[in-house]
Amino acid sequence: MDNQTSPGSALFGATIFADGLLDASVQHGVVRLTLGRLGADNKPVPAGLLVVPLVQLAGLTQGLGRLMQQIEAKIKEAAPAAAETPPDSFTFGGR
Repeated sequence: MDNQTSPGSALFGATIFADGLLDASVQHGVVRLTLGRLGADNKPVPAGLLVVPLVQLAGLTQGLGRLMQQIEAKIKEAAPAAAETPPDSFTFGGR
């Protein structure tokens, strides 16, 4: 990555913690996903807006699906080795 696309750069974007999806809409070929998180009162509150071109949505969701498969595989790998809880962090993509 160069300086313009690395996580430390201003152009990289914001980090958003979300544990759910509050709303989704499609307008003029653009998908808008309102991400949510639990607020202080344990009720969902908006955390941010993810905007994706509709033509890229399938690729994005397939990528997330592959990530979930990799996570499940790592959990299964760790399970026979120990009866403890699965690891709480993994790294993919050579990072």
